[in-house]
Amino acid sequence: MSHVLADQPAVEYGHVEHAMVHFDDLDAMGILHNARYAVLLERALTAYWSERGISYQAGRASAPDAFHAVREFTITYRAPITGTGPVAVHFWLEHLGTSSAEYAFRFHSPDGDRVYAEGRRAIVRLDPATLRPAPWTDAARAVAATLLRPAA
Repeated sequence: MSHVLADQPAVEYGHVEHAMVHFDDLDAMGILHNARYAVLLERALTAYWSERGISYQAGRASAPDAFHAVREFTITYRAPITGTGPVAVHFWLEHLGTSSAEYAFRFHSPDGDRVYAEGRRAIVRLDPATLRPAPWTDAARAVAATLLRPAA
């Protein structure tokens, strides 16, 4: 679910999607459970790509690029998210290969003042019949190009 907030800080590259932290996302200490960060990132990415025509509807992928698997996920926690409410998920692409992509991401407060966690997520597009790597389509490449971080 996407949440747009008026005071969202501008970003130089990538995209910011807001995700909602619910009560059942919290652990016994009242902080966002570490495993829920991956779920919130997935929801933010799903909202972004769905708004651009790449999604799952009625159990079917709207485009072949929706069929991919996570190869690697790393995260470093900087500060706990305490309580419920929106959290900003800033994500961008560091690399787009023939059949792979590497996202970088940052969870931060909606006003951008506090970074909660940051990391990376590598994915591989798969052929549904063979489960072997398959190239991204031109349509997905066009959308992905808008997420690429400019070269330093």
